[in-house]
Amino acid sequence: MQLQVMNSPFNQEQAELLNRLLPTLTETQTLWLSGYLAAIQSSSLQAAPAVEERPAAVPSPTIPREVTILFGSQTGNAQNLAKKAGKTLEKRGFQVTVSAMSDFKPNNLKKVKSLLIVVSTHGEGDPPDNALTFHEFVHGKRAPKLEDFRFSVLALGDSSYEFFCQTGKDFDKRLEELGGTRITPRMDCDLDFDEPAAEWMEAVLAGLSAGESSAPSPASPVSVSLSAESVYSRSNPFRAEVLENINLNGRGSNKETRHLELSLEGSGLTYQPGDSLGIYPENDPELVDLLLAEMNWDPEEAVRVKEETVTLKQALTTHFEITVLTKPLVEKAAMLSGNGDLRQLVMDSNQLKSYIDGRDLIDLVRDFKPWNSSAQEFVSILRKMPARLYSISSSFEANSDEVHLTIGAVRYDAHGRERKGVCSILCAERLQPGDMLPVFIQHNENFKLPESPDTPIIMVGPGTGIAPFRSFMQEREESGAEGKSWLFFGDQHFVTDFLYQTEWQKWLKDGVLSKLDVAFSRDDDEKVYVQHRMQENSRELFQWLQDGASVYICGDEKNMAHDVHNTLIEIIEKEGGMNRDQASEYLADMQKNKRYQRDVY
Repeated sequence: MQLQVMNSPFNQEQAELLNRLLPTLTETQTLWLSGYLAAIQSSSLQAAPAVEERPAAVPSPTIPREVTILFGSQTGNAQNLAKKAGKTLEKRGFQVTVSAMSDFKPNNLKKVKSLLIVVSTHGEGDPPDNALTFHEFVHGKRAPKLEDFRFSVLALGDSSYEFFCQTGKDFDKRLEELGGTRITPRMDCDLDFDEPAAEWMEAVLAGLSAGESSAPSPASPVSVSLSAESVYSRSNPFRAEVLENINLNGRGSNKETRHLELSLEGSGLTYQPGDSLGIYPENDPELVDLLLAEMNWDPEEAVRVKEETVTLKQALTTHFEITVLTKPLVEKAAMLSGNGDLRQLVMDSNQLKSYIDGRDLIDLVRDFKPWNSSAQEFVSILRKMPARLYSISSSFEANSDEVHLTIGAVRYDAHGRERKGVCSILCAERLQPGDMLPVFIQHNENFKLPESPDTPIIMVGPGTGIAPFRSFMQEREESGAEGKSWLFFGDQHFVTDFLYQTEWQKWLKDGVLSKLDVAFSRDDDEKVYVQHRMQENSRELFQWLQDGASVYICGDEKNMAHDVHNTLIEIIEKEGGMNRDQASEYLADMQKNKRYQRDVY
């Protein structure tokens, strides 16, 4: 409906301004504006002098100023956002409790009146490790009916996966089923989550403040930015100089694993063992040129990327992802294509899923010509280049102003073409000492050494999963920690693939590392993996657990981490004289007490 002077209380100029503004607002912006206006009216009514005495009206129920924020986080993103949301709410006068889902007593849920959930989705639609227990409780028979309960969910995910933001969707649906009402609709975030997370926070503030008589004055706005607080961050990366770039594998290996050393001098960035480094890579120039030729685009054509004007080639090289297809991308592309087959494809979810697997943007533009769009229109549908996270393989205490990474080069064939990992092949083929990389520190509180240096630790990290454990050992060596340590490492061949071999042998000799078991799967007729070495040492391993050891797993989730998890349960069952359920509960208790931590991908 168009506002006019005749059908509204606005004058002609105001009506014209509103008619131009209102159609451009998103749902989130509209919701925020309604709450903002309600807060203004509430403040005005409270401050206005009484004109005449009226019978006392029944007061509207006020929304509690206590807010609970629960996070489920695997890599630390959801945890960081939850903590920043808590600080923002505290500045607005709310009493805030921020907690990992694993630390929250589920029975206390019925006491909560305002709940914010910030949760990522892991693997194929699974909750992160520290959300498993709460997720199971909420979806189980013991979950309480929630009365006078308000909530909102911020869901993090990756749209290249089939079950995008599934854990957040699960919580959102279930809390409504239990009787809750939404403060603001769920916000689903892709890998570039800063802006939508900030929008969600704006809407939450408006929703929480809408019914409050004590709403803060609009003249004193409080920033709700959820970006990092330090000078250099995900949204403002530091350009780190490459100091070393070495291939760790020996001649004849089937693998290429790069050891990178980067300078953090002058950045003020610090990190702890268990943290990750984020890298913003560039696309392969050959792939960019191929795309430009396929679309017959001028590489020097100017295009807008947010508030910046750059050449088309620069945009495709540094700003946008071109090596992964997602369902949202293909759906948007169908609107730009004159090819009816593409429009049919997006209508069949099973066929679309099959097509996306292993293909990239080059495949899409080749398979579904012609394209009825300008270069500007096309790049506008592309996803921002996501950062790649790598477990840090050094201790800051042992390597001041440096950070080390262990990166496996990814190369494979699919659909008749060779495919390459964007960041790993940048590091393997094009990155030289003296070059610069945009980086940031990703703190991860869910993968940390025990507080006590005397606590024994068991580390399982085949392949590049060895990275954080090199950091652990450097840190323990530097601090003089007395706790025992045991490493299970595996790869293909002893001669060519024993990553950091001389360092591990030195730590073993010096007593920094107490025990080392290795498994090289291609050296014998029968393949041997780390879980087999664990089974061979089951009695001693269980005794370490009984003595309070913490267990750390790093590496591939689908195969290795799953097999190691089941092996741990089998060892506990066998050596502890338990049944399967009891052994599973034993490991679950370890996880709850932060004695079982995983950094898996």
